[in-house]
Amino acid sequence: MNSLQMAVADGLTITKRNALKIRRAPDLLGGVVMLPIVLVLLFAYVIGSMIELPGMSYREYMIPGIFVQAIVTSTQITGYTLTLDLQKGIFDRFRTLPMSPSAVLAGQTLSDVLMNVTSIAVMAVVGLLVGWRVHSSPYEAALGFLMLLLFSYAFSWVTVAVALTLRTPESFNNIATMVSLPLVFLSNAFVDSSRLPGPLQVVAEWNPVSTIIQGARELFGNTNAAMPVPDAWPLQHAVLASLLWSVLILAVFVPLSIRLYKRAVSR
Repeated sequence: MNSLQMAVADGLTITKRNALKIRRAPDLLGGVVMLPIVLVLLFAYVIGSMIELPGMSYREYMIPGIFVQAIVTSTQITGYTLTLDLQKGIFDRFRTLPMSPSAVLAGQTLSDVLMNVTSIAVMAVVGLLVGWRVHSSPYEAALGFLMLLLFSYAFSWVTVAVALTLRTPESFNNIATMVSLPLVFLSNAFVDSSRLPGPLQVVAEWNPVSTIIQGARELFGNTNAAMPVPDAWPLQHAVLASLLWSVLILAVFVPLSIRLYKRAVSR
């Protein structure tokens, strides 16, 4: 078996390990299954009842935003479990095995994609029950879900890098919450970014989360001609910009995470 085949096999083994760990942990599994349901119901029946949009239902507008919010939130589980493994010395045991260093992190992030598949599927079903509809072709809808999963995989590597830098679950949780909340709420997830004050509007329009959400809305057909036309390039070309953001994040954070992992296990 060559080195590439060994790395793939090792990565799949770690993926299986993490998937089993999440399945056997009620608190983590609840975050994957229950959080999406709570988010959809909260925004559909509480917050959504107070917001009106020209020419379309707010429930159709907000579901793509909740998809991305759940992705940003659930990828924190990857970072949290990573810091737990570091704290317990699990990676020191991995280091004694003939295992590719990249396989450990690849397994962590792949298990996160599996978790997000479950989370998005649950949200989609609940969204359909509360009135969300897809108005595009099956091909475009499938591309929309694939784009969300690509972003979830890319963002997992961001949380891996942060976790390997902080190294403790408590520090990671604090920093991840401080970063994820502004990242989601300073976007077009729940309100049109054109309604925000000047400086905040610029931040929201160039926020990668806004781009992913806008791309998902376009691919699911959850847009309307009566809505204001965005001025920022990423929102005008949201699908292309979303793919570029995901590729850029992977290009930066995959090698950075591997370097941080090697440094962490060499201490």
